[in-house]
Amino acid sequence: MTYRGRFAPSPTGRLHFGSLVAAVASYTDALHHQGEWLLRFDDVDETRTLPGAVDGILTTLDAFGFEWSAEPASQSDRVDLYQAILDRLLTEDLAFYCGCSRKEIEAVGRPGTDGPLYPGTCRNGLPRGKRPRSIRLRVENKTVRFVDRFAGPVQQNVAQQIGDFVIRRADGFAAYQLAVVVDDSIENITHVVRGADLLESTPRQLYLQQQLGFTYPVYGHIPLVRDACGKKLSKDDAARALTLNNPLPSLLAAWQFLGQVSLASDITHVSEFWSEATRLWSPARVPIATGEV
Repeated sequence: MTYRGRFAPSPTGRLHFGSLVAAVASYTDALHHQGEWLLRFDDVDETRTLPGAVDGILTTLDAFGFEWSAEPASQSDRVDLYQAILDRLLTEDLAFYCGCSRKEIEAVGRPGTDGPLYPGTCRNGLPRGKRPRSIRLRVENKTVRFVDRFAGPVQQNVAQQIGDFVIRRADGFAAYQLAVVVDDSIENITHVVRGADLLESTPRQLYLQQQLGFTYPVYGHIPLVRDACGKKLSKDDAARALTLNNPLPSLLAAWQFLGQVSLASDITHVSEFWSEATRLWSPARVPIATGEV
């Protein structure tokens, strides 16, 4: 099996150290396995895309020595494809229109892993007076299990812990859970290495992949980089953006954060870093990532 990995930043700002850690982990894993590494911009919600963000991310990745195996893809170019998948799920009665607002769900939904559980109000058809807002996937009562490369065994009963989840939002945009499943399938992604903030949503993606008959990638979730207050770093914090004039110290810091063995002390260039990192990368040394599932 040819290894195909990917890095999929949202063009909502400049890359920060947390982004770099995720990129280093996914890229080095691909290099170590003599595989391909693709770049995708998760911009399905075009209202959040900042002007110049795509070019800024490309410039940053280039300065840090990353090389992608194909022309970068953008979710915004796949709107018609997402709609075709949504139509298929609706036709096969695997999904349904929902007319409930978030406020209505919060008022009656019992607590779940990712907020109040959807109570099933529109599961058997829109009640009188409600208009279609979102589209939800119809989730059956069964447990999804997988073994994460870094977090270990994971299981989740999606129906009991998440409920029928949104695959098209009320604003008309495809939800992340649907877009990422479709993207990984059409790009033939075999390995996903990403941050632990997405660990708890992985069972939803596996469930949707099952419904669509898609092949599952191998998942690995790395620990998140947090600030002094324990908050995940965000592109919204411009002060934490990466600088391009001296990338090597940041690469070495990311390597150390990932628990890898120390590299040679005489490394002076980015190309030397990637050569050593490719040779010495050890997935077994990545710290265990934890998530609520």
